[in-house]
Amino acid sequence: MNEIRVGIVGLGRLGKVHAHNLAYNVANATLYAVCSPLDSEIEYAKNELGVKVGYTDYEDMVKDEQVDAIFIVSPSGLHCTQIQLALKCGKHVFSEKPIGLNIDEINETISVINQYPNQKFMLGFMRRFDKDYLYAKDLVEKGELGDLTLIRCYGIDPSDGLESFVKFAGSSNSGGLFADMSIHDIDLIRWFTGQEVKKVWAIGKNAAYKELDDVGELETGAAMLQLGDNTMGILVAGRNCHHGYHVETELIGTKGMLRIAQVPEKNLVTIMNEHGVVRPTSQNFPERFSQAFINEANDFIECILTDRQPSVNAIDGLESTKVALACKESYEKNQLITV
Repeated sequence: MNEIRVGIVGLGRLGKVHAHNLAYNVANATLYAVCSPLDSEIEYAKNELGVKVGYTDYEDMVKDEQVDAIFIVSPSGLHCTQIQLALKCGKHVFSEKPIGLNIDEINETISVINQYPNQKFMLGFMRRFDKDYLYAKDLVEKGELGDLTLIRCYGIDPSDGLESFVKFAGSSNSGGLFADMSIHDIDLIRWFTGQEVKKVWAIGKNAAYKELDDVGELETGAAMLQLGDNTMGILVAGRNCHHGYHVETELIGTKGMLRIAQVPEKNLVTIMNEHGVVRPTSQNFPERFSQAFINEANDFIECILTDRQPSVNAIDGLESTKVALACKESYEKNQLITV
């Protein structure tokens, strides 16, 4: 097998990123099928991406014998059911984060994954495939920072998407701010330290759109984490960044510190004019992590072709979701939560 035929479910903003990459940027992969309830999205895939087959029913797609692997980029609450069905139909599975929104359902899914050791399962924590994060990871593993003592993470979406999120929150479940956004940072903290989170304390505020209070969602939140070896983590998550898409990570150790994307630069251009000295910044996640998305998809396909297990697995999804849900509980109950 030299070419993996892929079917993708979900053609929203992130789904289109994965679909385009599978069609044009991922070696040894063919985007063979798409699944969406919207005819317009299926037509887009056929006309713009050269997809041969479109489905409105997910079960029909995973039963297609021409499909070797499934990419799941659907709403978070569907992930566990869709992962299980794809595996039972003999497919390799890549799923976007989070793996699920319910711990019991995630544990059930992990049990199913373990029943199919010859099929590959990978979770979409793409920041592990970003060159800057990989560079920082290498420095940490070489001991350049000494023993890590604190990791601070910012993950703030651009404000131009906040109004549409408010509408979404009124009818759908994102899993909450920490599961929807901070889960990438939670995964990075686990990845950099090799430690699990033991306790969390979370707070938050709705300022620009107070109506989010009525649907149990957060516009801006923060959390402090205590890891197993007492390393500290600080999460800042939000949906109202006016300069663009702000993802920043700081690592502090006994021998030094580093910051990844202290300024979320779009490129190496500096503009000097009547507005002062300005550095253009990344405006959204497809732009900031464009190559990371390609890298992770390439890695998944390579895992299938070389019979290698992916480095990002279901346990990473379980542990990160545990922490994200604990942060949500801490905010709602206004108390320290043991994970």
